[in-house]
Amino acid sequence: MITIRLLGPGDAGCFKSLRLVAVDNAPTAIWPTREEEEARTIEQTAARIQPTATQAVFGAFAGASLVGITGVRREPLAQVSHKATIWGVFVEPGYRGQGIAQSLLAAATAHASHDWNSVQLMLCVNAENVAAKMLYTSHGFATFGIEPCAMQVDGRFYSEEHMVKRLKE
Repeated sequence: MITIRLLGPGDAGCFKSLRLVAVDNAPTAIWPTREEEEARTIEQTAARIQPTATQAVFGAFAGASLVGITGVRREPLAQVSHKATIWGVFVEPGYRGQGIAQSLLAAATAHASHDWNSVQLMLCVNAENVAAKMLYTSHGFATFGIEPCAMQVDGRFYSEEHMVKRLKE
């Protein structure tokens, strides 16, 4: 059974470990590089996942093992606090195809909508990542633009699709 819950500072070690798996597994989809992720201290990681009025990170657990993550954040500025951004969606390859990413997106969406009263969600996805684009489209996201050369990995540039999902009118 998979359990989805909000992560906190006590989850920093398992979050950092899974982020390293994510970077190794999907270097053209996850920022930062392995070296940059490894360089973050456990205190920096704990602060990164500490739930606040502007950030939340959700985890999917198979028993005690963290197997999936996604974050959502927003700006505190009044003019843009109505929108939130999904980031870092990742599910361990052995757990894919079970609806875990959908459940993580649903938890992040509910948090943004109910806790923050967000009007819309945004995200970016590697334009070549067909599986991720299908996931986001099935969750109600639509492409509104493409940023060319948004990311460079091993000397190659990748474009990113910017997607949006309206939560309220």
